[in-house]
Amino acid sequence: MSVDWLGYGYAALITIGGIIGYAKAGSLMSLVAGLLFGIAAFVGASQMSKNDRNIWVSLGTSGSLTSVMGVRFLSSWKIMPAGLMAGASLLMFLRIGVKVFQTSQTKKR
Repeated sequence: MSVDWLGYGYAALITIGGIIGYAKAGSLMSLVAGLLFGIAAFVGASQMSKNDRNIWVSLGTSGSLTSVMGVRFLSSWKIMPAGLMAGASLLMFLRIGVKVFQTSQTKKR
């Protein structure tokens, strides 16, 4: 199996974002959410590295962050941090969806 480097990078982005949010704004909620979602993304990347079909944790994490940060971005129109996280989460969500589609297409053959 191949290592899911993009998944691990996404997990690092989430975690670092939460730490920066706490350091700059003193937001404990940002720190807690960043750590929890970062750990979930790390677990998802680890699972996808072991088995390409084990997508559910990564899909749930990226889908949740896409919706939450997307709503925050649409209400504030600020790129940092809501727009960046919504965009990165949407890209991860779509990447997993493409993987599922490709896997289902190879099964049909």
